[in-house]
Amino acid sequence: MAGDPRDVLITGIGLLSCLGEGPEAHWNGLTAAKSVVDETSFAPFVVHPLAPIEFGKQIPKKGDQRQMEPWQRIGCYSAGLALDDAGIKGNADILGRIDMLVAAGGGERDTQVDGSILTGLKTAAEPARYLNERLMSDLRPTLSLAQLANLLAGNISIVFGVVGSSRTLMGEELAGVDALRIAVARIAAGQSEIGLVGASYNAQRKDLLLQLAFGREGLTAPYQPVWARGKDHAGMAVGSMGAFLVIESRAHAEARGARAYARIVQILADRCRRAPGELEAMISGMLGKVAPRLVSGRFAVLSSVSGAWPATAGERTALATLGQVPVRATTSVVGSGVEAAFTFNVALAALALKRGSLWPPLDPTGFELPWSGRLEQVVVTCISAWRGEGLGLIEAI
Repeated sequence: MAGDPRDVLITGIGLLSCLGEGPEAHWNGLTAAKSVVDETSFAPFVVHPLAPIEFGKQIPKKGDQRQMEPWQRIGCYSAGLALDDAGIKGNADILGRIDMLVAAGGGERDTQVDGSILTGLKTAAEPARYLNERLMSDLRPTLSLAQLANLLAGNISIVFGVVGSSRTLMGEELAGVDALRIAVARIAAGQSEIGLVGASYNAQRKDLLLQLAFGREGLTAPYQPVWARGKDHAGMAVGSMGAFLVIESRAHAEARGARAYARIVQILADRCRRAPGELEAMISGMLGKVAPRLVSGRFAVLSSVSGAWPATAGERTALATLGQVPVRATTSVVGSGVEAAFTFNVALAALALKRGSLWPPLDPTGFELPWSGRLEQVVVTCISAWRGEGLGLIEAI
């Protein structure tokens, strides 16, 4: 490898989704457009369920698994895959100084307890007293602790011995963008040498789908690829997923003889009020910041588009201004992973750049164009369903 010692390289990838685990399963699944969709378990909503996983392969202690909620098990497992892939799992020296940045949500509800309490409230003589008593007696103590967002990072530390600095960010899709942006900036500035960055999302939750229903943002059956949904059948088909990356300075990677997938050139994050035309202008502005570096015929766009309206329409309008540039919305296959979406697509961009190619279009509308030639650059977009816009530029080494 040749280049600036402060270049930020991706040296480890950990992926979980409906396609399975690991880089190969995801590349094969995307190439075959092998989407796994559940339209019945949470009807009327569409969900991309997590593939069957033996969590014990990365989280061997049953006690550790029991005290984690599903989203934490997904994240912890993905982090272990990334550490394995980077060749640093069990390396106490590196794990002792690795900087960890995690994007996380606020935990999961115990829906059985919630349902029981709500049923009892209808006939309670003193509803306020009844509610307090039931919450104190029915909720297991570990539930409140497990809802702390920073416990995903804590569990990764416990299971794998990652004991360097730790930061947790909350804020839906933009939290995932900022986690990677901060980690990259610290390495580029010489404040860090190696980092573990990522997020996880459990889409198979009735409480989550209820929230989407209240906001009228959940995709209802029948399932359609994201660009084909349109205003009258818009919505997020959420997907359970975990995505973690090991990133490090070129100097650090070379010193330990690590192989790298790709280089992270730039991560941008911003937000607008989403007044008419603002989103399109925001995306176009971010694209304009990386445009001088892009080589025509050598770059593609990976979109983390959620399917929510009007954000999906705004992103499509902005991307169309690029002309005949191949776009791929991986959401069509794996669903929307919210906090995990951006890291997930950066990982897929690195896989594509390592291979120098791109999987076929995933879209029946013709918006996604075929790819030919050698892939050298990938622009990754992440436009939140509500607020927050992010973009990354990833290049081949």
